Amino acid sequence: MKPPTAASVLLRIVLVPLAGAVAMAAAATDGPPATYLVFVDPTPPGVPCMKYHLGILSAALGSEDKAKAAIIYNYKNVINGFSARVTPSELEAIKKQPQVNRVLPSATLHLMSSNFDGVS
Repeated sequence: MKPPTAASVLLRIVLVPLAGAVAMAAAATDGPPATYLVFVDPTPPGVPCMKYHLGILSAALGSEDKAKAAIIYNYKNVINGFSARVTPSELEAIKKQPQVNRVLPSATLHLMSSNFDGVS
């Protein structure tokens, strides 16, 4: 076996730490968590709504504990879905789940006025 050349040693000294720094920077740029509304397919008959939603979120996040920590609210009467606080990379994993139909950022809307045609 040949001894390493100066160039290969230099590459190892520079590139290995650089690769680690790039990986850490990519993880750091994932962004802060935000709240999203996730609309999903109808819950199968006989399956509790919460269990169904946790299953979808667990598959995306990798564990039920992470899913339980992320989920905020379950919607089951008018729409079928849930709200969850997740990072951008977790959001992309959620969007890839086959049961997910649509994902929207959560927003709070305020009335501009409470006076509607003189009725208060």
